Amino acid sequence: MKLSRYNIVCLSVLLLAGCSKLKEQPYSSIFTSNFYKTASDAEAALTAAYSPIADLYNTAATSASDWSADQTYPRPVVGRNTLTLFNYDPNYTTQKSFNRLFESPQQIWASCYSGIEKANWVIEKVPSTSMDTVRRTVIVAEALYLRAFYHFMLTKNFGDVVVKTSASSSQVKAIVGKSPRADVYKQIFADLDAAVPVLPSYSTSIQKGRCSKEVALTLYAKAALYAENWTVALDKANQVLTSGKYSLMTNVSDVYNVAKEDVARQENMWAYECESATPGQSSQLMSLFGPKNSDGPAYANSSFGSIFAYQAFFDSFNPIDKRRQLLDTNYVNKSGQIVAQKDITPITPKGVLVKKYMDPNSIGGSGAINIPIFRLADVYLIAAEAEARANGATVTAYGYIKAVRDRAGLPDLTAGLPANDFVDSVIRERSWELFAEGDRWYDLTRTGKFLTVIPAAVNDVYPTHAPLAKHKYFPIPQDEINANPSLEQNPDWK
Repeated sequence: MKLSRYNIVCLSVLLLAGCSKLKEQPYSSIFTSNFYKTASDAEAALTAAYSPIADLYNTAATSASDWSADQTYPRPVVGRNTLTLFNYDPNYTTQKSFNRLFESPQQIWASCYSGIEKANWVIEKVPSTSMDTVRRTVIVAEALYLRAFYHFMLTKNFGDVVVKTSASSSQVKAIVGKSPRADVYKQIFADLDAAVPVLPSYSTSIQKGRCSKEVALTLYAKAALYAENWTVALDKANQVLTSGKYSLMTNVSDVYNVAKEDVARQENMWAYECESATPGQSSQLMSLFGPKNSDGPAYANSSFGSIFAYQAFFDSFNPIDKRRQLLDTNYVNKSGQIVAQKDITPITPKGVLVKKYMDPNSIGGSGAINIPIFRLADVYLIAAEAEARANGATVTAYGYIKAVRDRAGLPDLTAGLPANDFVDSVIRERSWELFAEGDRWYDLTRTGKFLTVIPAAVNDVYPTHAPLAKHKYFPIPQDEINANPSLEQNPDWK
């Protein structure tokens, strides 16, 4: 049926008249204007600010960098091998095409800015919340810590990045351009200066997965090391080491024993807390590192055989180094048979398994093994490097690295090393101590060693590695540049 112009006009009038009477009264909508009123609101907002860590440490926070380095490598699956081959692009085209953005640097960008946005709302809104004043100040301090942590993750991956210190309550506040790397660190230090005096020192009463004063000091020390502020890095690391709140586990393997994770908190200062039971969140690292076809029950209930250590990295360990026990060249299969190295994986006869993320009681692809973010061993090595760079290879510097080497069962370093040689020894020690924890690539890029070290990290799976100077930082995701007219690509990636 065709409607005349008159009928259309009348129908329009009737519809408008009817619509004018439809005034809906919302009863349960949540806006920033009616949230942040109660203590439970504030706690929920802080929990939300921590939540992006789950997506961050599902894979990208460790593997996006590790797959570019010289310790571990992925099976040459499309989307993963781009990071090892250094053939990714600012659009992360291959990762998009094969549904692997969650493993890519783009996930780091997305998760970190999601966390920063949520932290900013806490910092702005919670101070006016009606609640216990002491807890209120601690909540804000935790949000400041998180904002510093997310900015640190961004700048070590992308260099100059957007410093975001206001919630996106308007387009002006949402669309922000990049800041120089030095200014990013200034903001990190400013946030930590505000957070550290308020945060409580570590105790078992602190909720698992939350930061303590010493965790914030560790971030401060590590960020200062990256910013080459040696005296600050040394001071903050020393404050952690002399606090008496943490200590190294006697057995390094116990740090990664899922059955001992509570006692391991004495060293594992801050981690992504994985759970195998619903509604907990987990990481796919357990499945990626375990043997193919779920064939190693000690590793996981479900595993893929997707990441291995380089044979050359395994060979770099002193045979008496106890940390080498966290790697293996054979495993016991479901039938109780020993699978030899040549049969670990079809891609190479020299597959080396990583044992840091094992959970034999995992449920499907979900394991309960925590993913370390900051460990006390890292603090000792930060202090050793900072002391040597500031004051030379002093007795104090030797003492810091000795604590880590003693636990590994190694003899003392050669006495009387020149400062540069001592620092090189610390960097090597960091590689052995922190492997597969998303640390190595940044040690190589911040020291400029990646251009000489990485080309030598080859095997029969990846016979060539050809990083360029531009690979020091990942390209800013093109999607973000398209969405933000104030954001510019890193110069080397234009």
